[in-house]
Amino acid sequence: MLKYESGAADLVFHALADENRRAVIERLTRGPATVSELAAHLGVTLAATVQHLRVLQNSALVRSEKSGRVRTCRIDPSGLRDAEAWLRHQRTAWEHTLDRLGAVLDDQPKESGS
Repeated sequence: MLKYESGAADLVFHALADENRRAVIERLTRGPATVSELAAHLGVTLAATVQHLRVLQNSALVRSEKSGRVRTCRIDPSGLRDAEAWLRHQRTAWEHTLDRLGAVLDDQPKESGS
């Protein structure tokens, strides 16, 4: 696996480790929202919301646009794709290992029951 892919997945998992950031993602799955709406949804200050959004944007989970004084946020699926690729790689590696273990166990002589 490329180091870049692992690093991108690290950012996504770090971002999703926080309950408030997961709540932002869940809210944005229903559609775009302003920073003020997200702050009200979380019950935290605008400054705290902006900090959470910065982490989510750095991990490519959220993107935002500013129109005048209003910043609107929406889901960016590319971050989840990075995490999914990492998980798929891990699953494939473990399945291969377990398949080899199964083959070794199948080759073992069977003990006869008493």
